[in-house]
Amino acid sequence: MNHATWTRSLLAISLALNLGVVAALVLRQPPPADPPATAHEAPVNLQDYLELTGEQRQHWQQLEPGFLTEVSANWNAIRKHREALVRHIFAAAPDRQAIDAEQAAIARLQAEQQQRVIAQLLAERALLNEAQRVRLMELLLRRYAQESSEEELLHRE
Repeated sequence: MNHATWTRSLLAISLALNLGVVAALVLRQPPPADPPATAHEAPVNLQDYLELTGEQRQHWQQLEPGFLTEVSANWNAIRKHREALVRHIFAAAPDRQAIDAEQAAIARLQAEQQQRVIAQLLAERALLNEAQRVRLMELLLRRYAQESSEEELLHRE
C-alpha cells in the first residue's frame, strides 16, 4: 500500500471513530433549549428513552461522570492537535514530518477515545434488559447513518 493510500485510509478510519464518539456524546447530553437547525434527530434523554428502572438509573448515573470527564479531556487534546495540524498544513512552508506527527497523535487519541466509548457501551449494555438493548442499538445505528463530518458539511455548502 503506498503512502497516499495509507494516509487516506487512516483518515477515513479516523473520521469513522470521530463519528462514533460524537454520537455517543450527543446521546448523553440533555436536549437543547431550542430545536436543532439540522435534519438530525434531537438529542434524547437516554434514561427516559430506554425507560430505565430506578435501580438502573442509579447505576447509569454512577457510570456517566467519569466517562464524560475522560471523553471531554480527550476531545480537548484532539482539538489541540487538529489546530496544530491545520496550522502546519497551511504554514508558509509545510513540514511533512510535523503534519505526520500531528496526524499520528490524533489517530492515537481517537483510538483511545473509541476504546472508552466501547467500554462505556458495554457497561451500559450490562445494565439493560433485552428490549432496552435493542432500543439503544437501533438508536445508535440510526444516528450513525445520519452522521456527516463537519469537514464534509463545510465542503458541501
